[in-house]
Amino acid sequence: MSTPITASLVKELRDRTGAGMGDCKKALEAVGGDIEKAAEKLRIDGMAKADKKGSRTAAEGVIATASSDEAVALVEVNCETDFVAKGDDFKALGETAAKLALKHRPATVEALLALKDGEQTLEELRRVFVAKAGENTTIRRFEVVEKSGGAIAQYLHGARIGVVVALSAGDADLAKDIAMHVAASSPRYLDAAAVPADVIDAERKIIEAQSAEQAAGKPADIVAKMLEGKVRKFLSEITLVGQPFVKDPDQTVEKLLKSKNAGVARFVRLAVGEGIEKKQVDFAAEVAAATQV
Repeated sequence: MSTPITASLVKELRDRTGAGMGDCKKALEAVGGDIEKAAEKLRIDGMAKADKKGSRTAAEGVIATASSDEAVALVEVNCETDFVAKGDDFKALGETAAKLALKHRPATVEALLALKDGEQTLEELRRVFVAKAGENTTIRRFEVVEKSGGAIAQYLHGARIGVVVALSAGDADLAKDIAMHVAASSPRYLDAAAVPADVIDAERKIIEAQSAEQAAGKPADIVAKMLEGKVRKFLSEITLVGQPFVKDPDQTVEKLLKSKNAGVARFVRLAVGEGIEKKQVDFAAEVAAATQV
């Protein structure tokens, strides 16, 4: 015996699953009005839709954050378009992911996706969102930074760049200033000691190749000093302490920290879509192809 498909039943299913009204109505009709079976059908259909869209490039999105007195979590959540990224439901998914990361400190993204928010795992919530939004959506990466002796600060720039700085010593104002500097200047490493040897070796080879003509005919010791000077310049450009402080370029971040008897224990910077190769779409060609019979 089937149950009448009323507007209130459709709304109840929508409130429970987050699926669209039309999808809820179709699911209820398919199972004779049984709301439990309809919810299960929507879950399965949502997973199928999510799997189909999984190969599509998702390079837009937000950096979501969650914080406590002792730590800050950053999570990058991606989708396909800026329009979806600006939606409240997408932002809510990011906030949920960040809160779970902060609370449980999972080791991997897979472990994060397996965590539950209420009765559903984060992966199930992601798949439901994909089915609703019609776009590939991923929880790409996350970082949890713990307090380390000094102040800890976070800085978000338009929800597309997220930074956390944990000082080994220093106050909240300084931590905030350093976080803003990291957002603007994008250092790759804390200091020269943190730069991997293979990174330095690769850059040294590039410098040697570029300087070959300039070095011709010069004494070996002079050439060596010239090359080392360029390597030091490279290291200053990619390390936090070596960069000119963005609010006062006349001093480096290292000098700023020393003047405050402060230090940086760790920093993290995440930018939306960083490292993702975006597919170039010719919309005019797509429209022309779609109109041809």
